Amino acid sequence: MTASDAGREGYVQVYTGEGKGKTTAALGLVLRALGHGLRVAVLQFMKADPTWGEIVMLRRLGVDVLQCGLDHWVIKGQATEEDLVAAAEGFARARDLVMGGDYDVVVLDELATALYFELVALDDVLAMVRDKPAHVELVITGRRAPDGLLEAADLVTEMVPRKHYYDAGVAAREGIEY
Repeated sequence: MTASDAGREGYVQVYTGEGKGKTTAALGLVLRALGHGLRVAVLQFMKADPTWGEIVMLRRLGVDVLQCGLDHWVIKGQATEEDLVAAAEGFARARDLVMGGDYDVVVLDELATALYFELVALDDVLAMVRDKPAHVELVITGRRAPDGLLEAADLVTEMVPRKHYYDAGVAAREGIEY
């Protein structure tokens, strides 16, 4: 146990929903944690572009960032063997980050989405949540988080879209959406 874990209880947070802002909320928490000297790691499922602004900046700040996605869309029920292998390797790494004792805050970005696309087994995620060290704050993001994960979490925030400029044909913008 380090000074950063002494007396600190870690919880499980889930950011889900169809609205924009799940990863952004998690990364805001990362920024706050860094400001207080906590050790942070971010692992992204289903994302593979290391040039996105948040990845570039997190690495500049010294955050360990791993991406375990492939450079293509996954279709529910049609995951390729390559998709499954990448997700399995990513989940093994995620479990190591959570259980290893080197981090106070671990963000598993798009893990809920990987669950929806059946790339990762819910039972495996729930076992990791149940067995995580008490001081680790675990943050899971992604659309369509399953009920079992929501029940196991200590905090659940659902992003609900009310209005979005995408609906008016605006494409994702560098520096704003990625």
